[in-house]
Amino acid sequence: MSNYTIDYANCTLCEECIEACPFDAIEIVDDKVEINAACKACGICVDTCPEGVIQPVEDEREAVNKDEYSDVLVFAEQLEGEIHPVTYELMGKGRELADKIDQELHVILLGHNLTDQTDEILAHGADKVYVYDQEELHHYNVQPYATAIEDCIKRTKPTIVLIGATSIGRSLAPRVATRFRTGLTADCTILDVRENTDLVQTRPAFGGNIMARILTTRHRPQMATMRYKVMEPIPRVENPTGEVVEFSVSKEKLETRAKICEITKKPDVESIEDADVIVAVGRGIREEKDLEMAQELADLLGGKLGTTRPLIEKGWTEHKQQIGLSGRTVRPELIITLGISGAVQFVAGMKNSENIFAVNNDPEANIFDVAHYGVVGDLYEVLPRLIEKIKNGENILAS
Repeated sequence: MSNYTIDYANCTLCEECIEACPFDAIEIVDDKVEINAACKACGICVDTCPEGVIQPVEDEREAVNKDEYSDVLVFAEQLEGEIHPVTYELMGKGRELADKIDQELHVILLGHNLTDQTDEILAHGADKVYVYDQEELHHYNVQPYATAIEDCIKRTKPTIVLIGATSIGRSLAPRVATRFRTGLTADCTILDVRENTDLVQTRPAFGGNIMARILTTRHRPQMATMRYKVMEPIPRVENPTGEVVEFSVSKEKLETRAKICEITKKPDVESIEDADVIVAVGRGIREEKDLEMAQELADLLGGKLGTTRPLIEKGWTEHKQQIGLSGRTVRPELIITLGISGAVQFVAGMKNSENIFAVNNDPEANIFDVAHYGVVGDLYEVLPRLIEKIKNGENILAS
């Protein structure tokens, strides 16, 4: 649909708009000027038309009253009494946003027997914790959880809602957004807020080749999900002053056709996201058997082996080891990258690591732009020497 209307009765087909358009979005079809999908709504054609026959379409969509919405609401994800660490990262960013617009940080907690979890959230500085402590919410079920969050949003009218981009968050957030006919920006890497409370949501797009900035200017609440290990967690406070507000939803509204008959726990597997040390390998590894050297280095450092997407596509490593936009986001104390060029898709998943040690034979490789330490050389020469130095008890960063 075009952003402009054209008064064909008074159009003289002078073609000045065609010459002025920088996007080649205007053409003559069947003796009529038409604006095609290449239009970027820059307005140059409106200013150029000597007859004034091109006019912008009036936007008749109804906008909400932003003054009716306030505060930042964070969804506290918990499983069997354990608060997911992404909650505290969301609270850290939520506090930053709330302070910028002089509003409060609120948290919603769903489950059963939640006293300890509530105390922990208050200890991290939440101004209010909305608690839905009901037996029907003991186990995660997307429909009842979405209903409870919908109820909380209707009661409190937050201007911003933040949810973790976990397996639970990715199923829950879009359902809540749909119920309010509002936007949802997934996997944000940067969040900021304007004075008018518009949330500036930034996320990678087109495979990480651009960073898209997204705003929800006409609707509230504004919703975004953020990956684990992207933001700084909120610190504990000495004298918490927040309050607990107990809400509930009727059992009838929490009913669902899906019934939990039995729960089989998934085996505990250490995630690469929680590793303090990671050795990451990329295209520079020539053969699958050579991964054993990288694994040996990881074992010596008490770390995990990570990888880039090309090695997964070859079938050499598992997807759970992938770092990057289509894999995991990590934030270890030390990451050693071997034969990785530093494509934006990979860097986006590890750039916040405390110490980045890069090995690549190309001095112009992008990985050196984010690395704190770098070695220009063949990993097949450097890696054995690193292993030897560590076995000898030497400090690899000092040498």
